Amino acid sequence: MKRFVIGLDYGSDSVRAVLIDSENGKEIASEVHWYRRWKEKKYCDPSINQFRQHPLDHIEGLEFTIKSVMDKSKVDSKDVKGICIDTTGSSPIPVTKDGTPLALVDGFQENPNAMMVLWKDHTAINEAERINQLAESWGGENFTKYVGGIYSSEWFWAKIAHVVKEDVKVKNKAYTWMEHCDLMTYLLIENKDLRSFKRSRCAAGHKAMWHESWGGLPPKEFLALLDPYLADLRDNLYDETYTSDEVAGNLSKDWADKLGLTTDTAIAVGTFDAHSGAVGARITENALVRVMGTSTCDIIVADAKAVDGKTIKGICGQVNGSVIPDMIGLEAGQSAFGDLLAWFKELLAWPIDNLVMTSEILSGQQKENLKNELESKFIAELSIAAEAIPLSESIPIALDWINGRRTPDADQNLKSAISNLSLGSRAPHIFKALVNAICFGSKKIADRFQEEGVKIDTVIGIGGVARKSPYIMQTLANVMNMPIKVAASDQAPALGAAIYAAVASGIYSNVVEASAQMGSEFEAEYRPQKETIAIYQQLMDLYTDLGDFVESSIKKTK
Repeated sequence: MKRFVIGLDYGSDSVRAVLIDSENGKEIASEVHWYRRWKEKKYCDPSINQFRQHPLDHIEGLEFTIKSVMDKSKVDSKDVKGICIDTTGSSPIPVTKDGTPLALVDGFQENPNAMMVLWKDHTAINEAERINQLAESWGGENFTKYVGGIYSSEWFWAKIAHVVKEDVKVKNKAYTWMEHCDLMTYLLIENKDLRSFKRSRCAAGHKAMWHESWGGLPPKEFLALLDPYLADLRDNLYDETYTSDEVAGNLSKDWADKLGLTTDTAIAVGTFDAHSGAVGARITENALVRVMGTSTCDIIVADAKAVDGKTIKGICGQVNGSVIPDMIGLEAGQSAFGDLLAWFKELLAWPIDNLVMTSEILSGQQKENLKNELESKFIAELSIAAEAIPLSESIPIALDWINGRRTPDADQNLKSAISNLSLGSRAPHIFKALVNAICFGSKKIADRFQEEGVKIDTVIGIGGVARKSPYIMQTLANVMNMPIKVAASDQAPALGAAIYAAVASGIYSNVVEASAQMGSEFEAEYRPQKETIAIYQQLMDLYTDLGDFVESSIKKTK
């Protein structure tokens, strides 16, 4: 009898569901839902780095995508054994005592502070700085030591502290806060007891300073020094966390009826997209998996004995079981990867959007056709032109900090910069500089891991950039001076979530076994071009010099 599982992957712009044959990892059906309110740019203000999402975008997407894959596949509902959800993170959201997202409560439906605070929201920079100052000075345990020694404005406590400072109504109405992966999992299951609900080890360890050695979350004494509200909030959070091979509960009757499934379907503990993506890409010890999209997450797993109690500086955490149970999951990443290139595309498109597309000379159909043609060719043509520029030519130097720096050594105050411009600098030259920058930032991360004693034997790329841009991937291989394999799956995070679901529902006994059987094959491998390595090292030295200058200049002006 065939047994199937569903992986649900929430990205920044859309949610996608995949229905997977647990025997071999074959994708039976898939569906994507684009967030309607997010697409309309509601609740966001990029000028202050505010990025919020309405939970209805996520709830509507859940229902649409799962119903769609069931309808497309014609699979019998009783043969769907498990579901696992992965999301971006840290993306916390306030909820009421019964677990209702605050944005669904009267009076809060249009309040951005009641929405999910998306991972890329950097409004909490001051709060993150306060956490870091206090962690060093309060006289007790430094609760940042397992998250690289620097707490980020992208993470749980900083975001909550910022929102409640800004909005007393939200502060008074929110009973507790949940990570996005926990909330969506909670909504699906029958048991609605928040106290016993199984929170994600991945989310708690990497973003909320949870660690076994100090009994869970930071104690109330520490949190009270940040904000008395946070100390009170801790009573309404959790002590224990769980890995995603465990069952959070069974699908509720209401959701089973909506989705055309049964209440026998197991719902696994939630996780983050990068971590499930690594599992979908068959991560093994000493393999660096790069999840390459709007931003990047870099995931490594290591045996606990290899880490041996050592804390890795400047990364996004080291957590036992966050990727594979009983192994240490290590995370790093870049705040902007594809987003840097998207910014450049939007910059160049301004005259097209504001002059060509408003012209009365062109018909509506001509404008639509032109828009579609530009969309399909923009990055591709820039890549061809940039790749043709010889490395011996004068190339601008750029920084990838367009949305701050995630790692190594988080600092969301940092800004991007471009140097070495001349009258000969054209759009392809600048595009080449930006591609180089995101690759240099990637190498900085790999270098930090290796400097700290974490061995890297192989690099695996997953995500849209990895599969769609040979130019970027070849540049990355040249800059890192390592071969890079590309996972064949279009939906590696969703596939990884399905693998967790297969273990939680009892089809496989452990994640390693399930990943080996169900994980993605590899479709390409990029090897360093020896003649470029020395030149890229020289360019990276210039990148480092520019970064040092910009970082010191920003610190002087603060």
